[in-house]
Parts: sequence; C-alpha cells; structure tokens
Amino acid sequence: MSRIILIALAVAVFGSAPALRADEAKVDVQESIRKGLEWLAKNQNKADGNFEANGGQYPTTMTGLAGMAFLMEGSTMREGKYSQNIKKAVEWFMKRSQPNGLLGNPNNPTEASRYMYGHGFGLLFLASVYGEEEDEKRRKDLEKLLTKAVEFTCKAQTDKGGWGYVSGSEGGNFDEGSVTITQLQPLRAARNAGIVVPKEAINKSIDYMKKSTTPDGGIIYSLAHGGIAGAGQGRPPLTAAAIACSFSQGEYKNDVVKAWLKYCQKNIPFGKGRLAHDEYQNYYFSQAMYILGDDGWEKLFPGEKSGMKWSEFRKSMFEYIKSTQGADGSWSGGYVGPAFATSINLTILQLENATLPIYQR
Repeated sequence: MSRIILIALAVAVFGSAPALRADEAKVDVQESIRKGLEWLAKNQNKADGNFEANGGQYPTTMTGLAGMAFLMEGSTMREGKYSQNIKKAVEWFMKRSQPNGLLGNPNNPTEASRYMYGHGFGLLFLASVYGEEEDEKRRKDLEKLLTKAVEFTCKAQTDKGGWGYVSGSEGGNFDEGSVTITQLQPLRAARNAGIVVPKEAINKSIDYMKKSTTPDGGIIYSLAHGGIAGAGQGRPPLTAAAIACSFSQGEYKNDVVKAWLKYCQKNIPFGKGRLAHDEYQNYYFSQAMYILGDDGWEKLFPGEKSGMKWSEFRKSMFEYIKSTQGADGSWSGGYVGPAFATSINLTILQLENATLPIYQR
C-alpha cells in the first residue's frame, strides 16, 4: 500500500498524518521479511498444511499466526507468492472445524487444556481470509464455518464477560486476560468481514476489561475466584494487548484506553531484549503503537510530550528484531519455538503493509 494511502488512513483516525522521519527510513526490513516468510513456507507441514510449535505443540495457534503472516505480505488464496501456503492452511482449518464451531481438535493433548487460544487465532486468520475471498462456493463454506465459530466463542464466554483457556461451562467460569484478548480481536475481524457478532457479547467483554483495570491503569490476570484489580497488580503484556484490541474495535479516546496507554508508557521499554512474555507483548504493543502513529499521543493528551511515537518505537523494535533473526530466516526466542516467534516478528515487521483491516490505522 502506498504512503499516500497510509497517510489517508492515519488522518481518518487521529485527524492528521504522522510525518515520515529520516530515522524511520533507516531500518530497512524487507530482506528480513523475505527470509522470514521463506522460512515459514519451507516449514509448513507438506502433507496437512499446518504449522507446529516445539514438539508438535499448539498446531491450531501456530497455523493461525503463520497464516496471518502470509496474508500481511499481500498474498490471498487466489493470488500472490504465498497463495498456496494460505490455501493449505485454510483447508487444514476447515477439516478440523468441529460440529459445535470450535476451530481445532480438543482431543489433541497439546491443546486440550487451552483450546480457546487456537480457536481465537484461527478465527482471526479465517475472518481475514474471508474478507478477501471472491470464489462463491468457498466464500459460502467459509461464511458457514465462521458463523459457527463466532457462536462457539460467544457461548464460551464466562459469566463475568471474559474467556478462559477452555469454554466457561467447561472451565468453571474461569477467565483470563490474554485469552480474552485472543477472542475479542478476531470477533472484530469477523464483524469487519460481515459475519454477525452479537452486541451483547462485545458489551460484556468491554465491561470485563474495565473491571480488570487497576487504579494505575494496568490489566490484571483474572477476575475469577474473587480477583480484584488492585494497584500494582497490572501486567504490561495484557495491558498492551487491551490497547491493541480496543483500537481494533474503534475505541481510541475513552478514559480506560487512556489509562492503559499511560500504564504502558511507564512499564514497557522499546526493544530492550528478552522480557517476560515478550513475544506476546511485542505482538500487541506494536499494533497499538502503529495505530497511535507519531501524533496520536498528542491528540489524546493535548500539550503532553512523550516518547510514544511509532517512528521511535519502529526504529528500536525493528533494529532489535533484525538483530535476533537467525541465518536461516527464523526467530527462535522463547520456549514455544521458531514457528511462533517467526510469525510474531513477521506480523510486527509487516504492519506498515496495511493489507488487513484489523491492523490498519
């Protein structure tokens, strides 16, 4: 997408466009992206079309995330360098879709105790595919699958409005912040694509996120079992994810989002090496910073100067990501493995492509 179109998107959100700074242009990541995508393509399961974490774990999550990386390059199921990779991943999901709408295999021992993660990332991927699909038969098949998947997500919601590792009914209404975000963003993607998403489910989840916010603006781990959002209990990765999700929902200026931004400003460094849950944190915080742009902070907090600018974040984060890429094109940080880390980093490096509505300004 051209720089002119990106400027128009930024104007639509914050009223003016961030300037392209000289230091922003210095970090060229196109070769890193090419090598990373090539590694992903080579490591897709040739027979089935899925991806796996270390030890064959979490195939549903890995396939959803890898599929998103290919879509962000600009390929679709019908055209592009990675069209066949996307098509194989979609076919794998369609074969694994359960009668109740769950995306994935609950009998897989690596996913049985946390299948909502895979369901969420799978829904995000398939909703993004559906938005670009033109083949009439395949579109109808995807529409049916997505409709059931959305229904499953909504039925799995807990009484408090969040989501847990498994459905609320199966997990005793246990909720957890990271899983909740993993359901909210794909619900928005599905709605963007034209799939009906019940407003009640969204409203309950928004209330859940508000109740999970501490006085100092952080998001706590869980509201289950009497959890209280007390000061000092916030978690930076969850708070960054909440911002990205709210931006995806079109929420930019409410007081809760502003509190989350202030919290992240104080608690998340830019590209500073290994941190707890840093792939997850970087994945969502990068989305938030990209949408914020270079002047979004001043639009939200008039008169306040800060380092919360996409160009500054981009420079430090992109340099860090480039420096940690392996010679084969993959990233291997973290215990989950290279399929996960590579998909996450490719998502970050390709945000400026603005190919998918869920990540656009």
